Amino acid sequence: MSTAGTTEMRKIEVLGSRMAYVDRGAGVPILLLHGNPTSSYVWRNILPHLEALGRCIAPDLIGMGQSDKPDLAYRFADHARYLEAFIEALGLDELTLVVHDWGSALGFDWMARHPGAVRGVAFFEAFLAPLPSFDVFRGGARELFRQLRAPGIGEQLVLEQNAFVEQVLPGATLRALSPAEMDAYRAPFPDSASRRPTLAWPREIPIAGEPADVLAVIERYRTALQESAIPKLLLTADPGVLVPAPLVAWCREHLPNLEVVELGRGLHYLQEDHPDAIGRAIAEWIRRTGSHSGPEA
Repeated sequence: MSTAGTTEMRKIEVLGSRMAYVDRGAGVPILLLHGNPTSSYVWRNILPHLEALGRCIAPDLIGMGQSDKPDLAYRFADHARYLEAFIEALGLDELTLVVHDWGSALGFDWMARHPGAVRGVAFFEAFLAPLPSFDVFRGGARELFRQLRAPGIGEQLVLEQNAFVEQVLPGATLRALSPAEMDAYRAPFPDSASRRPTLAWPREIPIAGEPADVLAVIERYRTALQESAIPKLLLTADPGVLVPAPLVAWCREHLPNLEVVELGRGLHYLQEDHPDAIGRAIAEWIRRTGSHSGPEA
């Protein structure tokens, strides 16, 4: 596995707050969007594979990583608004999206609202469908996600115990994260107030129809993905969490211009278990689809 370290962050003012981001390479933009409870740090070992192919931009979502933590509810709509303004502030267009977890929902939503502005999308462990019930979660995760959405209990688990960083992240990664890596993931969330975004996210997952507004977003971009002819790359793992085998089969059948790459064993935070395989696969796909502007263009 690659051992690339952290990268100096840039910051830009967005809607009265500063958003931090990694900015490496030059040319057509490749926008990498993380999820919960991670940050641009999660892309540290994937960026070296992509930076020769374009301008790689990996923001810290508002309230996460080194970005500011304004007084927000940190609902999906809040993140979508800040991401929209971030992309506008940097003047990005003709994007190639690389998305994971809630970064996938944000990226798919942006793509659905800006259909002519995306060259292609690579995704893994993505929100591709609403969940009919908590039964889709395996084992102990089923009860954990029930508790995360329960008033009072969720606050205790996340705001006081930092459960998303201390339990969910290592629990959904096959290898043992090093003390330094865990410290990097803990750093943005030193106290209960700073952890509010990591509690808001699990409460945004559309389960049994709620919350209805996020359900509507996913249904809208799910339709857009089925109608879009842009190149798509799905990276899968066995057994996965958000994209198990039946959903992979659905993608193969319903998403046009889709390539699928199997990474092997993995759960959710695939950047930590398969960074080089992910980086190589995305780089090769970008070269094949012509969505690059590096020296090999």
